[in-house]
Amino acid sequence: MRPDGGDPEPDDYGLPRVDVVVPDDARELERDMLAYRREERRRRRRERVRRVTRPLTRFGVAIPIIAGALLVALLSGALMTAFGPKPTPRPTGAQLAPRPSAPPGEVGGLLPDAGVDLVAGESTPTPLQDLRPGVIGIVPPGYKCESVVAEIAGRTQDNVMNFWLVADPRPAGDEKKTSLKELKACAGTAHYGAPLILDDGEGVLAKAYAAAPGSAGAAGTGLTAVFVQPDGVVSEVVQGPETGPELTEKVRALRSG
Repeated sequence: MRPDGGDPEPDDYGLPRVDVVVPDDARELERDMLAYRREERRRRRRERVRRVTRPLTRFGVAIPIIAGALLVALLSGALMTAFGPKPTPRPTGAQLAPRPSAPPGEVGGLLPDAGVDLVAGESTPTPLQDLRPGVIGIVPPGYKCESVVAEIAGRTQDNVMNFWLVADPRPAGDEKKTSLKELKACAGTAHYGAPLILDDGEGVLAKAYAAAPGSAGAAGTGLTAVFVQPDGVVSEVVQGPETGPELTEKVRALRSG
């Protein structure tokens, strides 16, 4: 019994009485059971999501950011490989100059009548006088790659010419010959244009156009740039070329040489 306006009377155990209604038909509880089951399904889904995402959220947002950066790097590398510039020599249709003003191996003359190896996957024997038109960069021993390499690569690309890199094999004190691996790494600094790698074991190009390593004339010269016209004539040899409009004009002038 509940007195009017008062609290429920305690039962024999000292607990307050509770009004409990027991339905006569269990079907009346169906709505409550459906709601309970929906809530249980939601709880199980949340648990599954937490189990899956726990390794990613353990260290905050660092893991998703690193994973995204790696994915972008992989995609960029694949696109560069597929669509980037290929180091393929550009053939020339011009004939060699029949009567150059100087003998081979000198400015005004043809390149020396010898051969080198073009390194592109496999080594391909190539006559020096086929290296035209374009610029040959002779790298001294112990060469530290300079920005002028990327500059020449870009300017020759703009003018549909070739750019070759070759190491001077002559010794220079403690400095070792620049290896093919180092040449390729230097060529890789060019983001526009693709330098081609030459192997000149006899040092024919270096002996003809570059100052001897360790000599007074070679001090601080860096790269030696040999400018070759479409007819095979060497128009100019520049020790330690610098980036800028003057270099751009020298490359452009080869087209009309």
